[in-house]
Amino acid sequence: MSSNQTRHTDAEKAAAPADLHSSHAGDAQTSGKLAPELTRGPADSSSDIEASANSSSSSDVSPDGEVSGEDAAKEAKMSKSKIALIMTALCLAVFLAALDMSIITTALPTISEQFQASQGDYTWIGSSYMLGAASSMPSWGKVSDIFGRKPVLLLANIIFFLGSLICGVSVNIKMLLAGRAIQGIGGGGLLSLVNISIGDLFSMRKRSIYYAMISMVWAVAGALGPVIGGAFTQYVSWRWCFYINLPVDGVAFLIMFFYLDIHTPKTPILAGLRAIDWSGSVAVVGGTVMFLLGLEYGGVAFPWSSATVICLIVFGLFTLGIFIVIQWRFSAYPIMPLWLFKRRSTLAAYGVAVFHGFVFTSDSFFLPLYFQAVIGATPLLSGVYLFPSVLSIAVGSIFTGIFIRKTGQYLPVIWSGMLIMLLGHGLYIDLPSQTSWPRIILFQIVAGLGIGPNFQAPLIALQSHIKPSDIATATATFGFCRNIANSVSVVIGGVIFQNRMQASTGKLSAQLPPRIAEQLGATSAGASVGIVSQLPDEEKRPVLEAYTDALKIMWIFYTVMSACGLAVSLMIGKQTLKKEHEVTKTGLDVQLKEREERLQRQKDEKEEKKRKGNRTE
Repeated sequence: MSSNQTRHTDAEKAAAPADLHSSHAGDAQTSGKLAPELTRGPADSSSDIEASANSSSSSDVSPDGEVSGEDAAKEAKMSKSKIALIMTALCLAVFLAALDMSIITTALPTISEQFQASQGDYTWIGSSYMLGAASSMPSWGKVSDIFGRKPVLLLANIIFFLGSLICGVSVNIKMLLAGRAIQGIGGGGLLSLVNISIGDLFSMRKRSIYYAMISMVWAVAGALGPVIGGAFTQYVSWRWCFYINLPVDGVAFLIMFFYLDIHTPKTPILAGLRAIDWSGSVAVVGGTVMFLLGLEYGGVAFPWSSATVICLIVFGLFTLGIFIVIQWRFSAYPIMPLWLFKRRSTLAAYGVAVFHGFVFTSDSFFLPLYFQAVIGATPLLSGVYLFPSVLSIAVGSIFTGIFIRKTGQYLPVIWSGMLIMLLGHGLYIDLPSQTSWPRIILFQIVAGLGIGPNFQAPLIALQSHIKPSDIATATATFGFCRNIANSVSVVIGGVIFQNRMQASTGKLSAQLPPRIAEQLGATSAGASVGIVSQLPDEEKRPVLEAYTDALKIMWIFYTVMSACGLAVSLMIGKQTLKKEHEVTKTGLDVQLKEREERLQRQKDEKEEKKRKGNRTE
C-alpha cells in the first residue's frame, strides 16, 4: 500500500471549508520560510523550533507530511487478537480514571476521621482529582500532536500510577490531597488520549464500536465506584481504593508499551518542549481551577455572596478569557484552536457534549441522593440501585456503535438519544416519596437508553467535520467541555434543590422542631441526608415529601436542559462515514507544516478581500 492510497474522508472533500484543507499543490510554496508579515508575534519568532522540526522528520513520514503506506498497511492488517489486547488496555485505563471519580465517596468519612480532616479538607479529597483532570485535559491533546500518542499516553499512565501510590501510602491529609491532584492530572490524560488513540487506530465507522466500549466502561465504573470503595473501606482498608490501581494500571501500561502500534515521530525533546503552548496551558489551568473552586466553595465553605466565591468565579472567567486571547493571537500551536468553533456542526457537537454531560451528571449525583434520603438506602446500596441505569446506558452505547458501524450515519442516534433522554428525565419528575420499584427501575432504563448513545456519537460527528490533524485537540476540547459541564451541573442542581428546601422551611417548622427545619434548609443536599435518617417516623414523612418536591423542581430543570440539548443537536450537519482510514500525522514537523499552510491561506484570503475591495471602489 503506497502513501497516496491514504485518503481523506468524504466529509473533508465535500463539506469542510477552505481552512480545514491543505492544498498539496501549494506545499512547495509553503514548505519553506514564510514572509516576514506572517511570522510576527511572540509565539512565532522561534526559528530554532522550526529548524529542529524540519530536521526531525522521520522516515515514517513522506515528504507531503502523510504517514507512509507501511504504517497504513499495519492498521489494515491488525489482527483481532491484537485489537482485543489493545482495547483491553485502553478500557482498563479509562475504567481506573473514571473509577477514581467516585470510588472515594463511601470512604470519605473513614479517611476524614483517621486524618482528622477539616470540612474544607473533606471537600478537597474529592474535588482535587476533578480539578486536576479538568484543568489538564486541554493540554494533553496538543502535547500528543507534538510527541506522538504512545509516549504521551504512557506518560499519563505513569503520572496516574504515581498519584495512586502517593494516595495509598499517605501519612497525612496534605499528602493525600497532593496525590489526588497528581492522580487527576494523569486521569485527565488517560481520558483524553484513549479517545484520541482510538481515532488514530480505526476508521470513522470502525471506531464507533470501540468508543461504545469506552462509554460502557465509563458508566460501569461510575456505578461500581461507591460499591467497591465501600467494600474496601469496610472489609480491608480505604487505602485499597488506591492500591487497586497499581497492578491494573501496570498491566495496562505493559500492554500499551509492547502492543500499541501508533506512528510516533522523532521529535527532539527540547524543540518539542519549546513548541508547547505554555502560556495557554497555564491560563487554562489557572482559570479552570479558580472557576471550579468558586463553584465548589459556594454555599458550602463560604456564602455565595462572599468575596472569596465571587472573586474566584470572576477571576477564573477572566483568566479563561485571557486564555482565549492567547489562543487567538499569540499561540503558534494552540491547545484549543479557535477555528474548531467556526463551523456550525462542530459548535453544535460541543453543545451536545455540554448538555449531555450536564444531564448525565444529574443521574449519577442526584439519584443516589434520592435513594439515600427518600428510600433510606445506605451509600453502598445507592450504588447498587443505579444498576438499571448503568445497564441501559451500556445497551444504548453498544447499539449506537453497531448502528454507526453498519450505516455510517450518526444523526439518527444523536437525535433519538437526546429525545429519549428528554423523556426519561421528564419521567423522573414523577418519582414518588414512597418506594415504587417499578417506576424507579423503568424510569432509569428509559433515561439510560437516551444517555448511552450520546457519549460517543457527538464525538464522531465532531471528528467527521474536521481535518484529521485537528482530531487530537478537538477530542481533548470535547472532554474538557464535558468535564466543565459535569462540575457546573452538580452546583446548579444543588442550588435549585437547596433553594426549594429553604422555601419549605416555614411549612416544615409547623411539623418539626424549628432547629431541625432550619438545618434542612441551611445545609447542602448531601449533608442533610444524615439529618433525615435520624428523624422518628412520624416526623420523617413531611420531610420526605419536601425532599421529593425539591427534587421534582430540580428534575424539571434537567428536563429543560435535555430539551436544549435536543434543539442544539438539530444543528449538526450530516456526513456519511466512510470505511477507509487515514493514519493521523503527528510530530513537530507536521505541526509546523500545518501552521505554515494555515497562515498562507489566511494571507491569500486577506489579499482576495483587498482585491474585491479595490474593484468595488
